[in-house]
Order: sequence, then C-alpha cells, then structure tokens
Amino acid sequence: MSNHFTSRQVALAGIIGAAYAVLTLGASIFGVAYGPVQMRVSEALTVLPFLFPEAVPGLFIGCLIANLLSPYGVLDVVVGSAATLLAAVLTARCSKRWLAPLPPVLCNAVFIGALIAYYEAGFGSAFLGAFAFNALTVGVGEAASCYVLGMLLLHWLPKSRAVRALIPEARLERI
Repeated sequence: MSNHFTSRQVALAGIIGAAYAVLTLGASIFGVAYGPVQMRVSEALTVLPFLFPEAVPGLFIGCLIANLLSPYGVLDVVVGSAATLLAAVLTARCSKRWLAPLPPVLCNAVFIGALIAYYEAGFGSAFLGAFAFNALTVGVGEAASCYVLGMLLLHWLPKSRAVRALIPEARLERI
C-alpha cells in the first residue's frame, strides 16, 4: 500500500473535514455541540474511516477547526482533536461494520468526559463524580450519533454507485 494520497483521496478527506466542521459549528447554534450534553450530528461521520482510510486526517482537521470555537479553549483543541484522531484510526481498523461506531463512542466518553470534568472540578475530590456524569452524557450523545446516524451512513453509502466507486476493494469485502 502506498504512503501517498491521490488527489481524489485528498479531496475526499477535505470534504469530510469540511462537513464535520460545518455540522459541528451548526450544532453550536443550538447549544448541543460542546458541553456535558452533546448531540453532534457531525459525529456520525466518525464511522467513515471504516469505508475510507482518507477520512482519518479529514476528521482530525475538521474536529480541530470546529474545536477552535470550543468554550474549553486550547484544551479541547488538543484533547478533543486527539480523541477524534484516535477514534478514527481505531475505526479504520475495525473488521465488522457494527464495531465501527464503538471507538468514537468510547474515545469521546473517556477523553471528553475527562476534559469537561477537569474544566468543572479540576483534579480535586469532585473530579471522579464529574467524570462519571460527563462520560455518561457525552457517551450517550455519541452513541446516538454514531450508532443511529453513523450506521445509516454505513448502510446507505455503499449502495450509492458513485460512492461505492470511491471505496477501496479491500473495504468493500468487509461490508
């Protein structure tokens, strides 16, 4: 496998990254993109590395851009973007479609739950309680985005002739 991306792969990564950033920023208008209760429609895109390896850098850059406006500042830019990158890498390695949403759900519950808990309570005695609450609420929102919307994407995208042509042959065999 080549270590270079084709212009088509770079374009697809850019489209995915832009879609992630725009959808997240759109959700911020309704107050559900950042905070303990999150319902980012953009998180449905985090299952795309299962189909497209080039989605990994696209999601990372899209998340980084979206998190520039996060109320948690630089911490969210670094930790939130790293959580998305780790989740995307793990999703790309999933062997079964139903497992693809699991890495984003777990990574965001743990990393973002910890980030928000730290922001709310520091590392004091209230951290563990805040972490448990935030990991649960972030995880539930992430599960809704990934297991409902994301699984719909994984079901319908390969059925589109135009999209199917973009999916590498080895990835199609897993579907």
